[in-house]
Amino acid sequence: MLALTDTAVTAIRDLMVGEDLPADAGLRITLKSGDDASLELSLASAPRPGDQVIEKSQARVFLDPAAAELLSDRSLDADVPPTGHPVFRLPRRSRAG
Repeated sequence: MLALTDTAVTAIRDLMVGEDLPADAGLRITLKSGDDASLELSLASAPRPGDQVIEKSQARVFLDPAAAELLSDRSLDADVPPTGHPVFRLPRRSRAG
């Protein structure tokens, strides 16, 4: 399952501030179809049927089924510049062994 870093949680909550979204809204991640298999991130009022829902510290992420499978061993992190929007990234989680 996708893990959320504390920085990503803060960035997601900050994105929701000032938006006209319900309290249970979140960041939705979908796998775009095509050759490059890129991800699309958007704010969503609610998950869609079949979405995996990840919640941590009042931040919610909705993953469409294809994105959930692709990101199952990843963590969502963010770089937050002093001004502007956060940049989300997906480093691999380290596996303790």
